[in-house]
Amino acid sequence: MVRMSTLMNVHLVTLGCARNEVDSEELAARLEASGFRLVDNADEADTVMVNTCGFVEQAKKDSVDTLLEAADLKEQGRTKAVVAVGCMAERYGKELADSMPEADAVLGFDSYTDIADRLTTILNGGHVEAHAPRDRRQLLPITPVKRREAAAGVAVPGHADLPAGVAPGSGPRTLRKRLGNSPYAALKIASGCDRRCAFCAIPRFRGSYLSRSPQEVLEEARWLVDHGVHEVFLVSENSSSYGKDLGDIRALEKLLGDLSKVDGLDWIRVSYLQPAEIRPTLIDAMVSTDKVVPYFDLSFQHASGPLLRRMRRFGEAESFLGLIDQIRDKVPHAGIRSNFIAGFPGETEEDVEILKDFMIRARLDVVGIFGYSDEDNTEGATLDRHLEQDVVEARAAELSHLAAELCAQRAEERLGDTTTVLVEGHEGGAAVGRAEFQGPEVDGTTTIVDCDAAVGELVLVSLTAADGVDLTAEVIA
Repeated sequence: MVRMSTLMNVHLVTLGCARNEVDSEELAARLEASGFRLVDNADEADTVMVNTCGFVEQAKKDSVDTLLEAADLKEQGRTKAVVAVGCMAERYGKELADSMPEADAVLGFDSYTDIADRLTTILNGGHVEAHAPRDRRQLLPITPVKRREAAAGVAVPGHADLPAGVAPGSGPRTLRKRLGNSPYAALKIASGCDRRCAFCAIPRFRGSYLSRSPQEVLEEARWLVDHGVHEVFLVSENSSSYGKDLGDIRALEKLLGDLSKVDGLDWIRVSYLQPAEIRPTLIDAMVSTDKVVPYFDLSFQHASGPLLRRMRRFGEAESFLGLIDQIRDKVPHAGIRSNFIAGFPGETEEDVEILKDFMIRARLDVVGIFGYSDEDNTEGATLDRHLEQDVVEARAAELSHLAAELCAQRAEERLGDTTTVLVEGHEGGAAVGRAEFQGPEVDGTTTIVDCDAAVGELVLVSLTAADGVDLTAEVIA
């Protein structure tokens, strides 16, 4: 444990996905256990640590801009160091450090277990050399069931051993410190990915797929409930693969049943499901298990079969529509969201029309559209028939406009329905939260008029109005 005569303040900035939020809370726990103090305001910090995102070009730009903003604080007084961690830091390592002298250190995942020592060295005027990036898929065996034993010597955020003093010996020993007070929290069930999608670099810097044990996930769920959480949002790079390295293809179904027995937990939500991996038994478990909300985050990416093969993906429009029908036959009011890529190399006008027709027929609740951009060390960057940037942007804009219109129509279809809302805050005499079919942050909100229910309370409502994907509701007495 690091020992300092004076407590040093650290401000953590988290960019990117919910998985990064969990990683930040692991870093916060490690730092606090070693004598650092976490502060909410950057101008009160001795160190600003930015948990970067390295997924797509815009996310990388946001990460760089945030690091530069933090570096400006050093000129204003108290802040002594700016440190980059997270996916962009892991992905680029020394290259990022060399191109950004404003950052005092660029630390990859291997630095997480001794992050306090690294930070102390930096604050004492020392230098921590940035790492040379490597393909983290090579750190674990190719065969999934052989990974458990080998993982002991590999740094994987969310899977590390606990430092002394993180949690009392009599209770769940969870390596996490909550950085907010929201009634929901992301709960990581796995890290890494074994898929080889042509557009995605995540497996290279996040590594091969590695499930957390059910016992560890359940302990953390109980810990989160003890810290004010009513909804857990199960996250990973591919949640439908959970358990493949545990030797149990139905591990996720069993985990949902076990989580539903956690006292004080009200909602369980599952994110990022691969359509090709969804089994009828998994659908049954998700729509019938107590506390699991009817919400399906399906990674379609496109609807044209030939283009999906070029992306190294499975499926096509009709099979995807069949999957949606299976879900809605069981639960007509289920929430279904997805993301699509516009302008992938080789995409034709016919492919775009197939995708537009699919979006119209699918009636998804939320749709995210991303314009394609080349990513380092991906197959997509090497493909022929790249589209001009203005074509990519035009197609993305056209699809985004269509998606906004269709999702607004879907929200209007729900008017008059009865649903349950988790209250997350208040605004102007109304309670604001999310319905069962709305995921956190990006799926819209539901405002309950004339409602003073407490944060974390579940309220039965009738939906009365829609503004895009945002809804208004009234309390059902």
